[in-house]
Amino acid sequence: MAIGILVAVAFAAGLIDAIAGGGGLLTLPALLTAGIPADLALGTNKGQSVFGSGAAVIAYARKGALDGDRAKLTFPLGFAGSLIGAALVVFAVPKEWLRPVVIVLLGLAAATLLIPRREQSGRTPPAPRKAAAIAMALALGIGAYDGFFGPGCGTFLVIGFSVLLVEPLLAATADAKVVNFASNLAAVALFASHGSVIWRVSLPMAGAQLAGAWTGAHLAVRGGDRIIRPAVLAVVTALIAKLAYDALRG
Repeated sequence: MAIGILVAVAFAAGLIDAIAGGGGLLTLPALLTAGIPADLALGTNKGQSVFGSGAAVIAYARKGALDGDRAKLTFPLGFAGSLIGAALVVFAVPKEWLRPVVIVLLGLAAATLLIPRREQSGRTPPAPRKAAAIAMALALGIGAYDGFFGPGCGTFLVIGFSVLLVEPLLAATADAKVVNFASNLAAVALFASHGSVIWRVSLPMAGAQLAGAWTGAHLAVRGGDRIIRPAVLAVVTALIAKLAYDALRG
């Protein structure tokens, strides 16, 4: 597959990922289709996606959508969680066992998003200390999930921040990208240390990811829930379909 096609896919993935997560649904299959072995495709994918998540964090911060105090707590825990999850890969828990669990959780997440906003408006956000504890638990837990398995990480983070912390979807998306960037950064460090990133492929894709993520974050800030909600639902549906297909294929 020509590098130009991979770059175009990376731009689209960065745009989608900045709004709803799930950009890896596009980039990883594209890298595999290009004939890159699976282990190198995973590393190269993380090598380019870290630029997209980083660009999204900066864009959300510049637009005032990011909670800086919360980011100071969630970033290191997302990084640590990803390292823990990657380390767990070597132990006895087969990733295949997670697939049906993730499908069910994604279905529940989609159902939560379908609840009319007027029925959610009466909920009270948790007290500051409780909110901080929940945010830290989300960062560590989903960061570990990303390091171990990964599909739907960004989407789970958006929904987790939105539902458990009663945040508007825009704020939840911004907070989610901080953890996503941290977990990507940890994964890149591990893959690069093992020589599993093809930088001549990853860096051109990274530039496109950065541009796509910047565009997506600006679209999310301008459109708010009107753009983010249908985007997240679309990504959840695509993730469920992919995981179900993989399970049926064995």
